[in-house]
Amino acid sequence: MAEKKTLGRQKISMVKIENEDARYTTFSKRRSTLYKKASELVGKYDVGVGITLFSPTDKPYSFFHPTLDAVVDRFFSPNTQPSESNRIAIENSRNKGKELKAELDKLDIIERGLSNSTSSTEETDMKKMWESIMEFNEEEVNELELWLNSVDFDLKNSLSQVENNASSSTQAPPENVG
Repeated sequence: MAEKKTLGRQKISMVKIENEDARYTTFSKRRSTLYKKASELVGKYDVGVGITLFSPTDKPYSFFHPTLDAVVDRFFSPNTQPSESNRIAIENSRNKGKELKAELDKLDIIERGLSNSTSSTEETDMKKMWESIMEFNEEEVNELELWLNSVDFDLKNSLSQVENNASSSTQAPPENVG
């Protein structure tokens, strides 16, 4: 059996990091990991989350879902219903989060497809194209959507014609009775 070349994932003890640069770097990495875990909790369990952190340089950082007011109100009054304005803000926040998640998922799929099927120069060209698309205004997005729909329609029609031609050419010709 081959020996492991790395130590792998190990438990990190929670002691103060004395080296100032290392402390700042570690804080930044752990902060982003904490935000990712909080986002996962929100996505999987549809819960309210509130996190407030202060960096080693006393810079404040926070993560609240659905909103700061909703989380604080619920913390101090867990058995009361949110106000009408908080309910609207909560619903808007959840909807916006779902929309952004769906958009991110689509972009991840596109990115995986691009990385699997293109060479480096093609990939650079594709990235430039996507970067320019990401800068479209609403009208340009609508025009692109219409164009993509027409391309989709044309491709489906072409595919149907090819399938029809293939199925008719594999059938036996009718016999001449006469």
